[in-house]
Amino acid sequence: MKNRLFLITSLMLLCGVAFPQSQPESADVILEKAYKQAAKEKKNVFVIFHASWCGWCKKLDASINDPSCSDYFHKNYVFVHLTVLESNDKKNLENPGATELYNKYSGGKSGIPFFIIFNKKGVLIGDSNIRKPGEGLDKPGQNMGCPAAPEEIAAFVEVLKKTSKISEANILAINERFSKNRN
Repeated sequence: MKNRLFLITSLMLLCGVAFPQSQPESADVILEKAYKQAAKEKKNVFVIFHASWCGWCKKLDASINDPSCSDYFHKNYVFVHLTVLESNDKKNLENPGATELYNKYSGGKSGIPFFIIFNKKGVLIGDSNIRKPGEGLDKPGQNMGCPAAPEEIAAFVEVLKKTSKISEANILAINERFSKNRN
């Protein structure tokens, strides 16, 4: 009996060494890869801060990837997801350095999903904060999260206009698709 217990314990330890849980890539590594891809493809980098438990994060992804508007999004942006704000039992899913980046760009005060948009050189050119007309990225705002309400969708479209080339047809498709998030 002792031999079996020793054998089982040894196998468990060996499996733990042979198949260690890998830590997610750091935010710096993910962004560096995204900047290189964006430069190569002449796009901007769209960073979404999310967590596994976040229903609105899933709605944002579903809206961006909906066939009605996904071509527009993927022609203009390189998308990356950074995991933050996980529950204590899932902290291992968080990307090292992502929380610091999230806090740096006002995300820490606003909940998730939260997004920021960088150009291919890593300069911030847009985010998910709704601001008063004429206010720049240096002013805090209210996070639109996953746009659903008309004023959120309008603010989202304004961010898209500033960070990409967008047609009226794309704007109509985005308005229609993101309006479904109200349900």
